[in-house]
Amino acid sequence: EVQLVESGGGQVQPGGSLRLSCETSGFTFNLYAMSWVRQAPGKELEWVSSITQSGEEPFYIQSVKGRFTISRDNSKNTLYLQMNNLKIEDTATYYCAMNVGTTGTRGQGTQVTVSA
Repeated sequence: EVQLVESGGGQVQPGGSLRLSCETSGFTFNLYAMSWVRQAPGKELEWVSSITQSGEEPFYIQSVKGRFTISRDNSKNTLYLQMNNLKIEDTATYYCAMNVGTTGTRGQGTQVTVSA
């Protein structure tokens, strides 16, 4: 059974940082590109970032470039998202997902709230 379990969300002030983790099981992690996607209240699911199987090629939505860093540890079957200089508009539920884009299997999500 494929499982993706996100953690690390919370409430922070603008300019703060959080590090999200996604522990996975039930599939061969190092064979899949992985993504982070998010959904803000009342909005559609939005792709945020993806990383290739080897971790050498990350890519990001323009609004988070220079602030977010995606990474992975294939020895631990875990995906990460380091989020710095958080903005109010980053408030959303964040999900890790298999493959690139928003349509892959994803976890239950972790809430990130950025407020003053």
